[in-house]
Amino acid sequence: MSKQAPSSPNATTDAEADPEEETEQTPVTTGSESVIRALENEGVEAAFGVQGGAIMPVYDALYHSDIRHVTMAHEQGAAHAADAFSVVRNEPGVCLATSGPGATNLVTGIADANMDSDGLLALTGQVPSDMVGSDAFQETDTTGVTAPITKHNYFASDADTVGDTVGEALALAGEGRPGPTLVDLPKNVTLDGTDAEPGPAEPPATTRPQYVADEENVEEAAEAIEAAERPLLLFGGGVIKGDATEQARAFAHEHEVPVVTTMPGIGSFPEDDDLCLSWAGMHGTGYANMAITHTDLLIAVGTRFDDRLTGGIDTFAPEAEVVHIDIDPAEISKNVHADYPLIGDAGIVLDQVDDAIDASPEADEWREQCQTWKEEYPMDYATPDDEPLKPQFVVEILDEATGDDAIVTSGVGQHQMWAAQYWTFTEPRTWVSSHGLGTMGYGLPAAIGARIAADDDQDVVCIDGDGSFLMTIQELSVAVREELDITVAVLNNEYIGMVRQWQDAFFEGRRMAAEYNWCPEFDMLAEAFGARGFRVDDYDEVADTVEEAVAYDGPSVIDFHIDPAENVYPMVPSGGANGQFALTEDQL
Repeated sequence: MSKQAPSSPNATTDAEADPEEETEQTPVTTGSESVIRALENEGVEAAFGVQGGAIMPVYDALYHSDIRHVTMAHEQGAAHAADAFSVVRNEPGVCLATSGPGATNLVTGIADANMDSDGLLALTGQVPSDMVGSDAFQETDTTGVTAPITKHNYFASDADTVGDTVGEALALAGEGRPGPTLVDLPKNVTLDGTDAEPGPAEPPATTRPQYVADEENVEEAAEAIEAAERPLLLFGGGVIKGDATEQARAFAHEHEVPVVTTMPGIGSFPEDDDLCLSWAGMHGTGYANMAITHTDLLIAVGTRFDDRLTGGIDTFAPEAEVVHIDIDPAEISKNVHADYPLIGDAGIVLDQVDDAIDASPEADEWREQCQTWKEEYPMDYATPDDEPLKPQFVVEILDEATGDDAIVTSGVGQHQMWAAQYWTFTEPRTWVSSHGLGTMGYGLPAAIGARIAADDDQDVVCIDGDGSFLMTIQELSVAVREELDITVAVLNNEYIGMVRQWQDAFFEGRRMAAEYNWCPEFDMLAEAFGARGFRVDDYDEVADTVEEAVAYDGPSVIDFHIDPAENVYPMVPSGGANGQFALTEDQL
């Protein structure tokens, strides 16, 4: 949804299309039918939601549509599934809920999509217009509640225009920097009659982003790159959302510039490439953080420089000038000052800069230094025979057992960090997680959305923690009902692990409300849902169990009982300097 490609002069127009290939559409007769027609016109294939009174007319219209509807167990799951669908497909996902608690249950998922710039359209039912403000049954000011966490939201007022409103909201969700939009649908609007067909879906004219960077700024940035002795590329999630991974990879290889990614940018550059230093930040690799600390020119593409990446702003990339490429001008110099601001689409601007560079920077010594840091700070771990199963080992075995294009979803916590650290990602749109909001419970509903969005031959693995899994475990019933081929790996340490790690490090070991030794037996619970359930306690069980679970044609859950004392390192303390990462608790 980043680039607006011009129409091809050879493209077949509607008038020239083969009449036999055209599908006759039934005329719109109600507002609800216009809502669904707007989705159909834009090629929406799937929607996720939960039924209810105020949204019922829309569902009645959906009954006659070819759009696949996936009934979720909870509205939060619907929003997360639609969010993950968006990440994998690079088009806005759609979720539906009724008024009141249905709409408010979507809020966490909408806020998550907003923080991670994921395209999402939420359609919410509302009480009839003449009852709004009367505290009617299941009434909530949905547009008021969601205004701070959406790109824009709409209160539909008329059956004749509701289809156009939905189309505009869907287009806006994917325009420029993606994000969530919402349309609140009063029941009278969706029930009222209309013969107005929705027009082409267009975002508001005022929201058209700038795609091409200012040429003078491009020339200045190119000169800075040519002169750099220690250049470093930083690829953020915007590289993936802007569909710019091809240009980003080509730029890095042509000029032989080492690459660091953010967590949302994982997969934008192959992690098995010699130039790749993996991801940086609080739990990023030591070598990525060392590179950021010592670079003299940071070329940042599609990143908002959030605190989990930067640590203390004053100590972030202290020796570097910064080239910042972003489609959202609000991000330029918001957190980190941009010496060379380049506003525009990631792929287009990278091509502009590439064209403007006369000679690649001479950085042989710098590349050698980056390789030395890789050797000095390897991402290794011990597996003593007298200690419980290590989670890093589990992640690596899962990686080996699945395809290179396997999609990994996760909840939030230690398991999320281990998944990001020890899975070797080589393709974009294969790492689907909650980054900015940090939403526990994201992993399982995200796996459902990812599975429906993915190619049939792609593996989908959810790496979850016991705490996160328990928050949305009801969605396992959806995976069973829909016969979805997903593998859930629960890294079960009987704690909210990251909380326990912080309590031990910063709160003198007072583990208040962090112990989860009251969790159920997840393998048995999976079987009760109708999925396959496995339990693993020992190293020699891991590979065979993973192979069996991945091979199972349906949802499976592996309850890995891992070392409860294992912590996530490297670690940059909150607000600390990236180059002063800790490798053990004693170094914090």
